[in-house]
Amino acid sequence: MTNIKNLDLNLLRGLHALIETRSVTRAAERLGLSQPAVSGILARLRDALGDPLFVRGQHGLMPTPRTLELSGPLARLLTELEALVKPTAFIPHEAQMTFRIAATDYAQTAIVLPLLKALRKAAPGIRLAVRPVGPHFAGELAEGRIDVACVTPDMAPDTLRARTLFEEDYICILRPGHPAADQLDLDRFCGLDHAIMSHDGTRFRGATDVALDRIGRSRKVIATVPSFLVLMDIVRGSDTIALVPRRLTAGANGLVLREPPIALKGFTKILTWHERMQHDPAHIWLRDQLVRLAA
Repeated sequence: MTNIKNLDLNLLRGLHALIETRSVTRAAERLGLSQPAVSGILARLRDALGDPLFVRGQHGLMPTPRTLELSGPLARLLTELEALVKPTAFIPHEAQMTFRIAATDYAQTAIVLPLLKALRKAAPGIRLAVRPVGPHFAGELAEGRIDVACVTPDMAPDTLRARTLFEEDYICILRPGHPAADQLDLDRFCGLDHAIMSHDGTRFRGATDVALDRIGRSRKVIATVPSFLVLMDIVRGSDTIALVPRRLTAGANGLVLREPPIALKGFTKILTWHERMQHDPAHIWLRDQLVRLAA
């Protein structure tokens, strides 16, 4: 009985090449091997299968009945093995799947919303499941509960893969007709009522306050909310002023935009994912779409 442990993929590929070419020389050329190497493969095959497999004829190698019997199943087996190891092609407009994305409310507006619009044209069978970025998002990526997370570099552990989406800065927003809309200098800026965004809706200080501390100034924060969109509505309906990421104001109505009268450090937004998804074709496509749209 043939011991399958004596057969490996290279031997089977060698037999297939010999069957199709009926020549050690041509089989060696096809396989990228030397003639002695192919002769060695044939010797091992004969030993493993207990059959000469080929005999020399006037026009090359002639297969034995055993070889002819193996020819069809062998060709099918190699085709199936090739399909098994070949990466599955991802065809966006044919895909039926769900991508799970973790993002802050800002990233949902600046990144996820453009993606959703793009998917309706390029991949209408793909759904998005979007959730807030939680404190354990890295574990959720590792466990496959989310596919990607849009975060800042300081939030992402070194164990995750990452790509930069964009650099962001801040812009002041006021309602139309605000008394400071025409001239927003540092004194007026510090004298106005401010509203800020904090993820848990509890903090009354942010990066702006740190920058003001450095120059011996301060401001009055009268409200903190966990959503930039709510923050923008507060500004639209009051004399409150706020600073928001510039991308959020693209296409926003009912707001006056002014450059901050103080230098403020912006931030970087990155896309993160787990190493196990690095080579997945659908995941690669999703990452490329997000990077393209963010740019």
